[in-house]
This record gives sequence, C-alpha cells and structure tokens, in this order.
Amino acid sequence: MMARTALLGVDIGTSSCKALLLDAEGTVLASETVAYPVSTPRPFWSEQDPQSWIEGARKAIAGLRAKAPGIEILAIGLSGQMHGLTPLDDALEVIRPAILWNDQRNAAECAEITAAIGGEAAMLAATNNRMLIGYTGGKIAWMRAHEPENFARLRHCLNPKDYLRYRMTGTLATEVSDASGTGMFDVAARKWSDAVIEAVGIDRAALPDCAESHIVTGHVGAEAAALFGLAEGIPVVGGGGDAVVQTLGSGVIDPGDLQTTIGTAGILASSLDRAAPNPEGRLQVFCNVAPDRWHCMGVSLNAGGALSWFRTLAANLGHAEGGAAELDFAALVEKAARSPAGARGLLFLPYLNGERCPHPDPEARGGFVGLTWRHRDADLVRALLEGVVLSLRDIHALMEQMGIARNRIRASGGGARSALWRQIQADMFGCEVATTEGASEGGAYGAALVAGIGIGVWPDAASAAAVCRPATRDLPDPSLLPVYDKLFGLYQGLYPALETTFAGLSDPIFDQPEA
Repeated sequence: MMARTALLGVDIGTSSCKALLLDAEGTVLASETVAYPVSTPRPFWSEQDPQSWIEGARKAIAGLRAKAPGIEILAIGLSGQMHGLTPLDDALEVIRPAILWNDQRNAAECAEITAAIGGEAAMLAATNNRMLIGYTGGKIAWMRAHEPENFARLRHCLNPKDYLRYRMTGTLATEVSDASGTGMFDVAARKWSDAVIEAVGIDRAALPDCAESHIVTGHVGAEAAALFGLAEGIPVVGGGGDAVVQTLGSGVIDPGDLQTTIGTAGILASSLDRAAPNPEGRLQVFCNVAPDRWHCMGVSLNAGGALSWFRTLAANLGHAEGGAAELDFAALVEKAARSPAGARGLLFLPYLNGERCPHPDPEARGGFVGLTWRHRDADLVRALLEGVVLSLRDIHALMEQMGIARNRIRASGGGARSALWRQIQADMFGCEVATTEGASEGGAYGAALVAGIGIGVWPDAASAAAVCRPATRDLPDPSLLPVYDKLFGLYQGLYPALETTFAGLSDPIFDQPEA
C-alpha cells in the first residue's frame, strides 16, 4: 500500500501560526492553528519574540501529525506576516524582538530615507513603492538611530517566515514577494535596489539572497527534523508574503481578476502581467509568487472593523437603555437587508482610523452623510456595508489607471461569510463574486500551492490556481448598477470636500478627557 502524500503549508501570522496539509487535488487534509502573543511595550510599538514563531510552528505541525498520521510530506511552503524585521548577529542569534508590520515608530526615518534617495519620485523610480512606515527599511533605519549598540551587532535582516526557513534549513534566503515589502526591492527588475539599501544605511550583505517564490531554497536539516517532527531532507520552497500568496490561494492569478478581503481592514488586490507604474505611489505593487506576474493591492484601514465599531456602539446604547448588551453580526446584517440599495440616500465614510488607500491621510474621519428623519437603523447598517465596498471600489479607480479591469471577484475574509455583503460587492462592481474553499485557510493554503509548483505537482501558478474550487457564487443585479454608479460618484466627492474639515477636527483642542 502506497503512503499518502501531501504538501505542508505554514503561515507565520501576527497572532498565530497556521499549518495545513494539502493534497494534489487542492483538498485540505488537516489544519492546525497555534496562538502566540504580540508585545506593545510602548504606544504605537508592535513586537514579537521570534522564538514564539518557532514554537507555534512546532506545535502546529505536531497537531497535524496527530490529526493525519502516516502522511508523507513532499515539500514545505512558507508564508508569513510581511515587512517585519528580525535582526540577527554574526552568530545568527536574534539581537532584539522582531519589529512587526503594524509598528508605527519610524515615520521620521522613512522620511529621511526618501529624502536621502532624492525624494518621492526617486523612490518610486527605484522600487515602484513609497517607503511606507510599515516597511522593513524604515525599521532598520530606526534601529540605527535609536539602538546604535544593537545596530552595531546587526549582520542579517530576515522577515518572519524567512527566520522560520533559517531554523528549518540553515539557509538565509527570501523570495521576491516578501522582499518587495521591505521597501528596498526593485520590483520591476525583481532584485534588491542598491540605491535604497545605501539610503537605509546597511550593507547589501545584511540582506538574504532572493529567489523566485517557487524555487527550493533549502532542505530540512537533522536538528530541525527532530525539533519539528519532520523527515530530514524535505525541500522547502521560497513561499510568499501572506498578502500576496493568499491571492493565489483564492485562485486569483489572471489580470482582471480581483480579490477582496474584508477583515478588520479591507484589501483589494489583483495580478499584473507587467510591473505597471504605481500612480503617485498610492497603491502597493509587489512581485507576485508567479515569476511572470506582479501583484497590485490597496489597503483600506477600516472594513469589518467599522461594523465591529457600530456593533459595540449599538450594544452599549441598548445596554444603557436596558436592552441587550450584545448584538449578533448576522442579526445586524439581516437588519441591513430590509433597506434598499443606496440606503435611502445615505452614505457612510469608513475612515474611522484614518485612511491609507486611496487617501493616505491619518487625519481622515468617518461619518454618515445624508441623514434624515426617515432613516432607520436598517439604513445605517446598510450604508455602513455599502461604504466599505465603496472604499474598495475607490481603490479600484486607482487600479483602472493601470489598466486593471474587474472581470470577477474572489471574496475572502470574515465579510465574505455574509451573503448580503458579497451581493453588494457584485452589484457595486458589476461582476461575479465567488468564494473558494481554500480562501478561509489564509496564507498557509497559498504557501502549500507554491510548494507544489516548486516540486512539479503543478507546472505553473495558473495550474495551481485552478484547483481552488468555488464555494459560493453571486451574480450582479444589472438594475442596481445605475444606483451604485450614482452613489459612487457622490462618495468620491466627499473626501476632497471634507479634507480640510478632517484636519481641523484633529486639532488637539478637541481631544479632551471624558467627563
């Protein structure tokens, strides 16, 4: 009897490690998630002990072994949170806790790097991206300015998943999608940018060799085999940064196909067949996990988080009046279904936490616009759901400048579980919206697909994407397109009209403690 075989995908997330076993038909045989903490030692700081990733991966793989014993692992693909800095010394020991993607301490250093290279236009010419606060380059510069003793010991800089690769294989390596998110990578040429590296102030030798995502970068060593419960010699491929590789896990590889993710934040992403210029640097253009593709995405800071805010607000009001202390998300969305498209002429701006794309403005504010006496709670919830999708369509307006169509959408994230929210996407974008079985597994699913490409289970990314089976399918209602086109035009006019007001409302004079 032949042993069953599978591909192992491991995703080093911000709050947990997820591992899964995937067969050649794209079926998940088993999955396991292990949580670990994030440290916030100061306001706006976000750090993590890299050892927690190793322990998380060890426990998750052990859980898979218990759930699916006797399966031979053919190859391993790695995914993980992007932009993080894991600093190592010359003995390859961790110098300090890793600085994560959502850490906000390095605005001044990002500005200094941009100035050092010759300004924003020069940065876009070098990398096709701005040096955003979340990117790795600014974290390195911060370490140089604020922790000179630690910086003097710095010999190697790894992203989170690549530190797991080192612990599994002994190899210092990365791949093109995660390298793109460092802010130091020339995504058009698919290589490190010497000019930006010099502006950051480190030696090129501190950055790992970079391969295409499907290339085998090492093999499980003897010590790692004992630690992780794996067979020695299993090939480990490059993998991918989570925001990039999970698009492949949703079956998105062809230009014109879009992926929406409605989680706490909102993401609109697409594949490109060329490294198209990034309009004003307001989008993020990275290398795709397919060697002949690039990845374009825009991130709105407020999506499902806006619904969570409204739920808490409504629950607190109800509790104060003697009502229910909790409101179910499904009940809220069901209520929204009683309101017609356009919410009776009510718009919601979802900028509750500032905004990143298409308006990089930390002072942007949220709000309901158009309230009248006739509006009811159902209209407010409907307007909120529509406002989140309007923000995604606003991102797509930037993508249209790059020639990105909207042929179909693959929806993911918690918002994709709502049939109404999916239908609003279909009606607002005017195209089919589908979910796939693997999308809920996040980056681990895409990483396993990339592992399969690397060892020839699938000949290319398009073939791997084809195993992503649709789970739901929603078609647009053509009669609603005029309603949503009109609504979108009004929505687009709100930010320019209110930008000065937002800045004024951010004056510290209004930031007084509660009475």
